[in-house]
Amino acid sequence: MEALENLVKINKLQKEPFDQAEFDGMLNAAKNRLNDAGLDGLSKDSRFLLSYGAAHILSLAALRWYGYRSDSRYLVFQCLQHTVDFSTAQWRILDDCHRKRNLAEYEGNLDICNALLKELLEISEQLYEIVKNLGEKS
Repeated sequence: MEALENLVKINKLQKEPFDQAEFDGMLNAAKNRLNDAGLDGLSKDSRFLLSYGAAHILSLAALRWYGYRSDSRYLVFQCLQHTVDFSTAQWRILDDCHRKRNLAEYEGNLDICNALLKELLEISEQLYEIVKNLGEKS
């Protein structure tokens, strides 16, 4: 976790004690969003935003499990290589989704292709399983 400690030193992450109830709540919120994102009757945009939201919550939950917090959405995705051993390719897909989400939020432009949505849904589900398996801390 040397890389995360380095981020603390430059004020990009904050140390904060782990809270099991917070972690469990984050897992539950992420699972609900993933379940909803899997509904075929929803628009592609809605499914994207739900899955993106779940991925963000899970990324933050992984940081919280290790005793860190970040206020930066993009940084929680980059930290996945340290918290859950995600490859650069995996977290970069989430980073790309972050940029697309920002375009939607700030410029009203959400143009999501089916391939990106599929990748996001798959990565979000993988991330859920990994973070869920971090389990309880004693």
